Amino acid sequence: MVAAQARAQWQSRTGFVLAALGAAIGLGNIWRFSFVVGDNGGGAFLIVYLVTIALVGLPLLLAELAVGRATQREAASAFRALGRSRLWRQAGVLGVVVSFAILTYYAVIAGWALKHFAAFAGGLYPLQPGRAADYFQAFVAAPFEPVVWQALIMAASIGIVLGGIERGIERASKVLMPVLAAIVIGLAVHSLVLPGAVRGLAFLFVPDWSVLARPGVYLAALGQAFFSLGLAMGVLVTYGSYLPAHFRLPAIGLAVTVGDTLIALLAAIIIFPAVFSFGMQPDQGPGLAFITLPEIFADMAGGWLVGTAFFGLLVIAAVTSSVALLEIPAAYAIERWGMARRRAALTVGTAAFLLGVPSSLGFGPLAATGLAGMTILDIVDFVASNVLLPLSGLAIALFVGWHWPARDAVAAAGLGGMLARLWRMSLRYLAPAVIAVIFLRSLSLI
Repeated sequence: MVAAQARAQWQSRTGFVLAALGAAIGLGNIWRFSFVVGDNGGGAFLIVYLVTIALVGLPLLLAELAVGRATQREAASAFRALGRSRLWRQAGVLGVVVSFAILTYYAVIAGWALKHFAAFAGGLYPLQPGRAADYFQAFVAAPFEPVVWQALIMAASIGIVLGGIERGIERASKVLMPVLAAIVIGLAVHSLVLPGAVRGLAFLFVPDWSVLARPGVYLAALGQAFFSLGLAMGVLVTYGSYLPAHFRLPAIGLAVTVGDTLIALLAAIIIFPAVFSFGMQPDQGPGLAFITLPEIFADMAGGWLVGTAFFGLLVIAAVTSSVALLEIPAAYAIERWGMARRRAALTVGTAAFLLGVPSSLGFGPLAATGLAGMTILDIVDFVASNVLLPLSGLAIALFVGWHWPARDAVAAAGLGGMLARLWRMSLRYLAPAVIAVIFLRSLSLI
């Protein structure tokens, strides 16, 4: 193993787990997970997703944590330290690039959530049925307003990252994550007592096995696993580099995976009973959170309060994830170029904000600048999610499965016996095969 450098560390297992959950639990768990479940048939997709998390997601998560802790370095430097050839030493750069690219437009969508939170909390949302789509379209097409909300999200993220690991990210996570959990549980209980909620639960938990004949279901499950757990973005490698040696990786890796999955399931329990209770359709795509649900809130007794809580949940989830996405390139700048944390956070955060402005304006003043029917945000998301993310995940699986000496990798992960063999088999064969298929499929090559 590479000798550990003097660096900040998580002060407690709870602090790390909450911070890692904050990084993983974001728009991918609440906004994206729900519409992907809705678009892919509910219960049957959920089973495929859970199997994918167990066979591919957890092994990759543990691999990233092991690389980070073994080297005590951020994502790019970690692979550079362990790599035995020039090609493998560059494997970690992809994660840094992915996290930065996603951050540029992630803050835009998070800004939409913040706008809706402010509108509901301030009683400004037009709670007349039938107006949700018009309200949302008018907002995203406005010349400058979306940029203001995007800037607020980025400013909050920069402020937390400026505080460092213990006083910034860990402290914020210990406050925000319990609040997030309380809101999720409260909203889930509220949805369960709605009239007709049982139909939403049946959609979510009673499998329609015919759905499994659709190849897209399996691809969607793997793609969602990457987003939900925050895999291949350099986040887990960098967060793992701040782990003390006495923390048991398998236990905390499992805690993060289970916690992340439970929050996603609770988010679905919030959404689908409400959708079915008010006669809506579950397969509404990305508009489920910003159009369909506000429409439901407009028709619901006390809808302004439920809407405030729901979009407050989205904002908290988005901020904790954008903090992680910012920490990765900021940590790279600190270790690679010797920047002070303050300068790195401000420089990287400002650059991400400026590069995200075209995505923010891509539904209004820059709407004609898209390509092949895609907006600017869609294009950046496609490149980051369908090209860079799978390539980064493939590089991590192959690196840990084949390039890193087995004895060192297993020791770093804290595994032994049959679990070690199963982990290695997943990283060597199963994960690369599955990732390769989703990559080729996303490019319409198969």
